[in-house]
Amino acid sequence: MANFNEIRDSVIANVEKVVIGKRAQILTVFSAILARGHVLLEDVPGVAKTMLARSLAATFGCAFKRIQCTPDLLPTDITGVSVFNQKSLEFEFIEGPVFTNVLLADEINRATPRTQSALLEAMEEKQVSLDGKTHALQKPFVVLATQNPVEQEGTFPLPEAQLDRFLVRISLGYPDFLQESEMLDRLRGVHPIESLKSVINAETVIKMQEYVEKVFVHEEVKNYILRIVHSTRNNFKLGLGGSPRASIALYHTAQAMAALDGRHYVIPDDVKKLAAPVLSHRIIIKPEYRLRKETPQTVIEELLSSIEVPSNITSFQPRKTEQETEQ
Repeated sequence: MANFNEIRDSVIANVEKVVIGKRAQILTVFSAILARGHVLLEDVPGVAKTMLARSLAATFGCAFKRIQCTPDLLPTDITGVSVFNQKSLEFEFIEGPVFTNVLLADEINRATPRTQSALLEAMEEKQVSLDGKTHALQKPFVVLATQNPVEQEGTFPLPEAQLDRFLVRISLGYPDFLQESEMLDRLRGVHPIESLKSVINAETVIKMQEYVEKVFVHEEVKNYILRIVHSTRNNFKLGLGGSPRASIALYHTAQAMAALDGRHYVIPDDVKKLAAPVLSHRIIIKPEYRLRKETPQTVIEELLSSIEVPSNITSFQPRKTEQETEQ
């Protein structure tokens, strides 16, 4: 696992055969997966949200399933259902699409709250309980959920408590002129997703997740994370700040980002890179400041600029004795 940055480069290069010009977003999603979290892709239709999920699953050599969320989707359509077998005279559990490695929940805000909660329960507990029996989900397991922030007719927006279950929220955005031109050139024949090969496998992803948990976080960096999250709770522009789950999310994703950068310790830049994706969906701006065109991103940028950053980079590394103990 010493070649995290090499694995990162090969994964990103493979995904970029399909998704062009979105390296930062791909890296953020990869970090979230290694931190055992789930991702909310909030963007307009047609910007490769589905292609990103499919290409990541293919790159990881993992099973992939997709749910098209609609108002008539039932919880059992996601988790599975028990069916009576007339030959054996017993109930058999038929697994739903949640039993996979990478699950795309397309337009999650079109599902009813009851169905949303069933999916979010599986995300949190990594298991499905039905008829008194517990069924463990596969490993690794990640949900990439999409929602359209523009169209609100016929939708059931996720409440803040459920948004908090997603480790990060990102937007892909439109490609620029040259990127879109390259995309059209690649689509002259067969779609690149059809020929995409895996560069790692599910076992490697699991080992990487286990390694990420051991990445060293210095006390100064931990306090820097806490100051950022606590500042959201006391900011006069915000009606709701980050929860303790936000601190945990920022901590773990920073560990993953450090590992992907080839380091066994976290530096403040890892935290700063991930502050917006981790915190933007966990804070609520007061109405009067929304009218002044304030966004979660602008508020987070203000907070980051006002908080002192630990500067002695050598102090962020673990002591030699700690490294030897780890080995």
